[in-house]
Amino acid sequence: MLDAQLKTQVTSVFKDLKEDYTFIINIAPSHVKREELIDFLTEVATCSDKIHCDIRTGEGFSFGIVKGVETTANIVFKTVPTGHEFTTLLLAVLNMDGIGKNLPDDVIVQRIQALKGKITVKSYISLSCTNCPDVVQTLNLLAIYNPNITHEIIDGAIHQEEVDRLNIQAVPSVYANGELLHVGRSSLGELLDKLEKQVGSDHSVTATATKKEYDMIVVGGGPAGVSSAVYSARKGFSVAIIAEQIGGQVTETVAIENMISIPKTTGAALASNLKLHLDEYPITVLENRLVEKFEVVDGIKHVYTSLGEELISPAVIIATGASWRKLNVPGESDYIGSGVAFCTHCDGPFYKGKTVVVVGGGNSGLEAAIDLSSIATKVTVLEYMDTVKGDEVLQKKLRTLDNVTVITSAETLQVIGDGNKVTGIQFKHRESGELEELITDGIFVQIGLTANSQVFKETVETNRIGEIEIDVHCRTKTPGVYAAGDVSIVPYKQIVIAMGEGSKAALSAFEDKIKEAQLC
Repeated sequence: MLDAQLKTQVTSVFKDLKEDYTFIINIAPSHVKREELIDFLTEVATCSDKIHCDIRTGEGFSFGIVKGVETTANIVFKTVPTGHEFTTLLLAVLNMDGIGKNLPDDVIVQRIQALKGKITVKSYISLSCTNCPDVVQTLNLLAIYNPNITHEIIDGAIHQEEVDRLNIQAVPSVYANGELLHVGRSSLGELLDKLEKQVGSDHSVTATATKKEYDMIVVGGGPAGVSSAVYSARKGFSVAIIAEQIGGQVTETVAIENMISIPKTTGAALASNLKLHLDEYPITVLENRLVEKFEVVDGIKHVYTSLGEELISPAVIIATGASWRKLNVPGESDYIGSGVAFCTHCDGPFYKGKTVVVVGGGNSGLEAAIDLSSIATKVTVLEYMDTVKGDEVLQKKLRTLDNVTVITSAETLQVIGDGNKVTGIQFKHRESGELEELITDGIFVQIGLTANSQVFKETVETNRIGEIEIDVHCRTKTPGVYAAGDVSIVPYKQIVIAMGEGSKAALSAFEDKIKEAQLC
């Protein structure tokens, strides 16, 4: 199952392991995946003399990873972790050994260890899902740092009865002690917040509160934020970057084909490279945090994080990007994960042979409709304007698809469901005022992005849709506060533009510091 080249790579990955690890395999003799799982894990184990297999005849289909002489596994796979989850398997072993750039800082570890009681976390995944590995790897960290947490990774394709019983229609779906915790993409910070609310915590924010000073604080970990931090560090600034996740919105992008000099890459690969670039400089990376408050006092900027930290600096670059917009109509929030979705790559396979609606006629909406046309029996695109706005090449492709219908001048009014899942959508024909309901199994919302500027609106000026007003140098009207990337008014929300704007903001801040020094 592993070719020679891949075996060589895995051997290199495992070469620095300090402890011994065992794959404890429990599988029924008659299970159709038995030989596949055993052969796969045996090949992985041959890549290191620190990894062993213990094959047991049991019921069901699972394997756990134990360290040293331990006998109970806190991380259990109920899948053959190939595809996107192969990296998850390797990283689980590395993380248990204390290796990996994804390891949380001390404050986050304290929060994980402070979670109350025994917790059984189950994540339902698909091997084709590009969002699942990040969530699964994050949940594995919880199980590694807190011995009271067990994490089971469950492949929905193998455990279909369980998926049907829980009516799971989107991945990843995460349950904690039998209760639904989260659906879709997430970060360590967000999942920790939700777990703390569900099971309780002994952690005190005041116990870890700190106050630190920097020459530059960058808020946001996407292309604009990382570019700002790197350029600031190169100019000799002491820099802190605060982010919920390094990579930002990029991590939700599957294919990237417009990065000049890089014909093709993925969001995950680019996010990984952004982290590597940050590591080249003495930049303080504060990940898995949100900025809860921002204020300027006598020209000094004060940034307060969700973990009780206060960061102080004469200069701040806001690079918080944008988030997927929601319809904000009745029923939408009730059925997210149960028929309302935002990612066709992750959740599209659940709608094979079914009918779906795509709301939005821009590039993302048309791309979603094209993707879904090969899976669903019927795809309907609802566009608010009187014409679709996507690129002509996408419109041309759409016109060749017999199972796609486009309805323009359509105002979405309501998501309809039966209490468990989506059954339809109601919209209004804007020209006639006529109401219509479509019966559908799923709704994919693709109506663009909204700027993540809420925390800063009391300090900087924003336009009607929340984008931060800046001049051509990325300066806001508040001295010492800059904005870059999708959170700003800069047109064309593209990765290469965000990177350029981030570097421009940092250079503007450096120029302002030089001018200030000359005036003193």
